[in-house]
Amino acid sequence: MNPTLAGPSALDWSVDACTIGRAMGVLGEKWTVVVLREVFTGVRRFADMRERTGIPRQVLTNRLASLVEHGLLRREPYQEPGARIRHEYRLTAKGLDLYPVLTAVMEWGDRYLADPQGPPLEMAHRDCGARVHTELHCDHGHRIADPREVAPRPGPGARRRR
Repeated sequence: MNPTLAGPSALDWSVDACTIGRAMGVLGEKWTVVVLREVFTGVRRFADMRERTGIPRQVLTNRLASLVEHGLLRREPYQEPGARIRHEYRLTAKGLDLYPVLTAVMEWGDRYLADPQGPPLEMAHRDCGARVHTELHCDHGHRIADPREVAPRPGPGARRRR
């Protein structure tokens, strides 16, 4: 390991501004991630989400409202002939940026939690049909194959503990 990357002890730095904690404040509830899964797989309407997931009506209402409030989804009106106007939910750019996160969670689940016959869903590249997976790379393009190749260090927003 490069000694210049070995920073001070993690205990020297505050976690008050931790972006992982903040992200989990938005995403950390099971049903929130299930709703995002549905939208990423093309299910955008409330009734369809309810039917597919079994999420209680009020819970789904709250999760969708929270995702809209946090700017991950936007509401788009639609109207079936003879029916009142309803809304479907579309990913925003901020929501689309979660795709690698959900793909990584799915890969982990496929590896450790899938039924013996395999995972129930695969993500495929539209151009060639190959399975999609997540990889870590540094800014210089080096592939990170093992988490032990990464050294945490204080970032520009780090604050020393008092």
